Amino acid sequence: MIPEQKIKEQIKFTLENTEFPKLGKKFRGKVRDCYLQEDKVFLISTDRQSAFDRILASIPFKGQVLTQTSAFWFENTKDIIKNHLIDVPDPNVVVCKKLEVFPFEVVVRGYITGVTDTAAWTAYSKGERNFCGNILPEGLKKNQKFNKPIITPTTKEEEHDEKISGDEIVKRKLVTKEQWDYISEKALMRFVRGTRIAAINGLILVDTKYEFGFDHKGNIFVIDEIHTPDSSRFWIKETYKEKFENDEEPETLTKSF
Repeated sequence: MIPEQKIKEQIKFTLENTEFPKLGKKFRGKVRDCYLQEDKVFLISTDRQSAFDRILASIPFKGQVLTQTSAFWFENTKDIIKNHLIDVPDPNVVVCKKLEVFPFEVVVRGYITGVTDTAAWTAYSKGERNFCGNILPEGLKKNQKFNKPIITPTTKEEEHDEKISGDEIVKRKLVTKEQWDYISEKALMRFVRGTRIAAINGLILVDTKYEFGFDHKGNIFVIDEIHTPDSSRFWIKETYKEKFENDEEPETLTKSF
C-alpha cells in the first residue's frame, strides 16, 4: 500500500493548467489544453479528471497515461486509417496536424451497458429498441455482448452530447454518404483491432468513441485520442462471465466509476 504521505506528495505535482503563449492561441478543454498554430496543434493532457460532463479532481500522471496510451494506439492502427499525430515530444504532449473536425463523435459499442442519457442500456431499459439507427432485439440483459459491434454516433455539444444516427448525420449534411461509409467502416475496423489487442492483455474493450477530421484535400484522419481511459470503457476479461451470469457489475476500469 502506498503511504499516505507519498500520495500527498504526488498530488502536489499534478498538472492542472498550462500557460505557453508562444505555442499559439490557447483553448482549454475539460482535460486538454490546446494551442493552435497555422498548420499544427499542440495537445497537452493535464491531470484534470472529467466525468459526467464536469471536472471532478486532478490525478497524478493521468495526463501522461492518456498521451502514452493514445500514442500506442495511433501507432498500432495507422495501417487502418491515417491519424493526425506528428510527434510526441513530452510524456504529456502530442503535436498534431491542424485539421477541420467533423461535428460528431463515433461511438462503437460491443456490449449494452452504461448509465448516462446517451448510454445504450439507459435507452433500452426505457423501452427504446431503435438506438441510433440500430434495431435492438428483445430480451437483452445489462452488460450483455452484442452479436456484433454497433455504431451509435453523438453530436458534439458544449454542454451535453446528443445521440444521433448515421442517416441523420448524412441528412443534416454534416458529411456526405461516401464520407460516412468510410468513417463508419474504419471505426469498426479499429474497434475490432482494439478488442483483439485488449483481449490479449486480459481486458475487454466494451465501448469507445472516435473523432475524425479532414484536410484541405478531403483526406480523412482519426484525431484526438484512441482507446484511452477517458474515451473508452474496459472490463476485466477473467471475471466478466461469472459476474454477468450472477447479475453483478463487471470489474471495470472506466473513468466514470
